[in-house]
Amino acid sequence: MPYFKKKLYLCSTMENGIMRVGIIGAGWIAEKLALTMQQMTDCKLYAIAARELSRAEAFRNQWGAAVAYGSYEELVCDPNVDLVYIATPHSHHYRHTRLALEHGKPCLVEKAFTANARQAEELIRLARERKLLLAEAIWTRYQPMLPIMRRTIASGIIGPVTQITAGLTYMMRNKERIVRPDLCGGAMLDLGVYPINFLRMLLPIEHERVEWHAWLGPTGMDMNDSMTFFYSDGTMACLTCGCLAIGDNRGIVRGEKGWMEIDNCNNPQLMRVYNADRQLVEETRCPHQITGYEYEILACRDALLKGLTECPEMPLDETLRVMQIMDEFRAAVGVHYPYDEK
Repeated sequence: MPYFKKKLYLCSTMENGIMRVGIIGAGWIAEKLALTMQQMTDCKLYAIAARELSRAEAFRNQWGAAVAYGSYEELVCDPNVDLVYIATPHSHHYRHTRLALEHGKPCLVEKAFTANARQAEELIRLARERKLLLAEAIWTRYQPMLPIMRRTIASGIIGPVTQITAGLTYMMRNKERIVRPDLCGGAMLDLGVYPINFLRMLLPIEHERVEWHAWLGPTGMDMNDSMTFFYSDGTMACLTCGCLAIGDNRGIVRGEKGWMEIDNCNNPQLMRVYNADRQLVEETRCPHQITGYEYEILACRDALLKGLTECPEMPLDETLRVMQIMDEFRAAVGVHYPYDEK
């Protein structure tokens, strides 16, 4: 069962019910969040921290943060920060999240949550000990299309699910975060985390076994990946991710009576349902959204106001399980990070 307990952090510190967010890291994810919060009423960008004060000040001037810090320590010591968003590379998530938690700050951590499951487990343990909110920012879990997809499956319109396919592929052959082991490179943590979550969101049962395959690039990072999940009832799921091509990024859920097609397993915008005669019987478009990032931020605000230490949309046990699956993949195909050693 998910672990939800009352926490010590006082939600009443929110100013007029508005959650003040401090972002650690001033890269493109931080910019997406800033753009999103510019159009939100219940949450606002309060602080930005970068390794150089000049970068933080430039970000503040562009996106309207109240304060800029040239160190992460200054941000987590600011009593006005209600939530810290960790927007640094995967390789740095553990260190920066631990820093925030040790200073009593609730955290929303960009995916992939950490470099490996061991780091994830340590952060989860720390957050639970201190009764602080901790959540993974895997945006698909919070978006309004997820309950729509789940209701469609539960309705029986496509019958019992027997097969799922999903893939996420972008051309990122030369990006530093993809090719460098010290940045937790490869396709799996950057992209594969989405098809895996897509599968587990719509088929919430444990698999019996998995077959893993990958092509490793010159630096030893996985650049083309495939995973086949096998279940005890005969259901199978085939997932792919890669950094060497442009893909359609679709997700397909097949059942005995038909199938549903999701246009993007990363950020679903359109769902089509077909019957056994291959006729389109239902089409649903995503409700209007700002960028899609607003839902994870609002989920944290809601959790804080309710005194929860986890977001029901993405329980920490599920975050840990996904990290374990990705660890199993890397062990099977021979991808190693410097952080895997204790």
